[in-house]
Amino acid sequence: MIKVAPSILSADYVNLQKSIEEVDKAGAEVLHIDVMDGDFVPSISYGPNWLPAIRPITNMELDCHLMVKNPEKIIDVFADNGADLIGVHVEATPHIHRALQMIKNKGVKAEVVINPGTPVAAIEPVLSMVDQVLVMTVNPGFGGQKFLPETIKKIAQLNKLRNENADFDFDIEIDGGVNDQTVVKAYEAGANVAVAGSYVFGADNPAEKINAIKKATDF
Repeated sequence: MIKVAPSILSADYVNLQKSIEEVDKAGAEVLHIDVMDGDFVPSISYGPNWLPAIRPITNMELDCHLMVKNPEKIIDVFADNGADLIGVHVEATPHIHRALQMIKNKGVKAEVVINPGTPVAAIEPVLSMVDQVLVMTVNPGFGGQKFLPETIKKIAQLNKLRNENADFDFDIEIDGGVNDQTVVKAYEAGANVAVAGSYVFGADNPAEKINAIKKATDF
C-alpha cells in the first residue's frame, strides 16, 4: 500500500489548519509543501516560516519540495524551521551533490527531484546519498495537471536500480496528476509515496480520496 502525501498547494489557505487535520486524521503519512520561487517555476508559494506554524498542527512528516533556483541558498533555513525531508531538483543547481550534502549535514532526509524531461541517468551519481527520489509526473509549478504516463518508465528504472544496488536505499515518490487510477501503474512500477493535491483537497470529502488511493494500491 502506498503512502499518501497531500499537497497543501491545493488546500484551503483560509482554513488550512482544518484541512491539515482532516488529512492527518484520514491516515495520510506525509504533508507535501511545494516551495516555488517564481523563477525556476512560474508560480510563487510559501517561505520557511510556514513550517513552525504547521508543525504544532500535525505529526505528519513535512516534505519540503524546493522548486527554486540555487536551492543551496535556502536549505539551511528550511532545515532549521522544521523540515523532515528536503527535495531539490537536479535541474535547479549545477551542484546537486553539494546541495544534497548540505541537507544530510543538517540531519534532514534528502531527496533528489527530476522533471518529466530529465533522464534517470542524470541522478545516478547521487542515488547512494538520497533517502527519496521524486519523479515529477507533470511539469512542475501548477496543480491540477494530467498525469504523464511516459514517466512510469522512469519509476521502473529507479526501482530496478534500487533493487540491484546494495548502496541504494531510497523511497520513490510521484507528484502530479495522482488519483486512484493513475497511482496503480506507478505503484506497480515501484513508487511507494504519492503526492496528491487537487484530487484530495479539491474534493468534498478529502478523507474519502485518501482512502481511495490506499485501497487502489492494497495488493
